[in-house]
Amino acid sequence: MRLIAIVFIISMSFLGLNAQITLTNPSFEDEPADATMPMGWLKCAKGTTPDILPGYWGVYHEAQEGETYIGLITRGDGSYESIGQRLPSKLNEGDCYKFSIDLATSDNYSGYSGSVKLRVWLGAKKCNKEQMVYESEFIENLDWETHLIEFNTSFQAKYIIFEAYYQDGSFSHKGNILLDNISPLIYCSRV
Repeated sequence: MRLIAIVFIISMSFLGLNAQITLTNPSFEDEPADATMPMGWLKCAKGTTPDILPGYWGVYHEAQEGETYIGLITRGDGSYESIGQRLPSKLNEGDCYKFSIDLATSDNYSGYSGSVKLRVWLGAKKCNKEQMVYESEFIENLDWETHLIEFNTSFQAKYIIFEAYYQDGSFSHKGNILLDNISPLIYCSRV
């Protein structure tokens, strides 16, 4: 009987470990710099030159977690910035996952001071946007706010992408969004 209890406890421990997926560098910790990708992240849109903040372009918010965070922008020519990374383990088709992310905006981002949205995508290949799992409202808060994201996957996803977004079609909007403190993705059950 005691052996069964020990096996049960060990198997539950492994289940708990498999039930969460931690991104590489989820708080964008790196040396502050302009036009620089933080360690562990990939550029996913043409012209993506994110900034590791604070200290550049007039942005001096304190980080919500750790020492640094990232700023993404949309530009007057309709381009935008998008970053992503390969997940340490796949998200299974049809499963429910949830995580949180802290978001803010800066009213002094060297002319890129308009409000934008955050879109979160999943992909099977590097930087492919195959399923949008989240679109925020326009982020207008100057202080950090935590956004909870819960979604079901429609395919076996290997990548996650975070995108600064304004609107579909042609637009000219100079805006920014600040990202920090992405929690681990955890498996959830829907009722």
